[in-house]
Amino acid sequence: MIGRLRGVLVEKQPPHLLIDVQGVGYEVQAPMTTFYRLPELGAEVLLYTHLSVSETAQQLFGFADQRDRTLFRTLIKVSGVGPKMAVAILSGMEADDIARCVREDKVSALVKVPGVGKKTAERLVIELRDRLKAWELPRQDLGPEETPASPIPAVTGGAQEEAESALIALGYKPTEAARMVSSAARQGPGASSQELIRLALRSISQV
Repeated sequence: MIGRLRGVLVEKQPPHLLIDVQGVGYEVQAPMTTFYRLPELGAEVLLYTHLSVSETAQQLFGFADQRDRTLFRTLIKVSGVGPKMAVAILSGMEADDIARCVREDKVSALVKVPGVGKKTAERLVIELRDRLKAWELPRQDLGPEETPASPIPAVTGGAQEEAESALIALGYKPTEAARMVSSAARQGPGASSQELIRLALRSISQV
């Protein structure tokens, strides 16, 4: 089991990362809540990981801290929730917001996540209610020096296209992704692709 990676951030295209660890490149999938905290390309990064093995694939998922990984592992224990859906849920909401939705029966917020229907959202609330009662773990930053990541500078031209591609990769339909990014672009003119994604996903956590 690969539990942690420390290496150089080589590529980042939501939801995919490439981490160079002493010459070996690890392909990692991460939720947007982790992407928001990544350093610049070429910088050292530390991720807590979960290796998912199925009959058809082996996938490595990375998280900014142990809390997010713990919640990811809790989510995939729910019937009908796979790793891809768990990443989508963690992309749209911070861990504390997910726990709050469960405690307060906010099914309407959970169904905004792509792939989560009403029955699945209700199942999440029922099955996670007891597991998240004591949701309180120490947060650990993802950088090796445990300092906040530097802001990602604004990009030009293809920011909206990159944001749309990321949302589609998370499970949103192309037309829905385009609508969400267009609305986000009006809120933040000149924003980077990751800032557009953050703005587009913000409506999910506003419950």
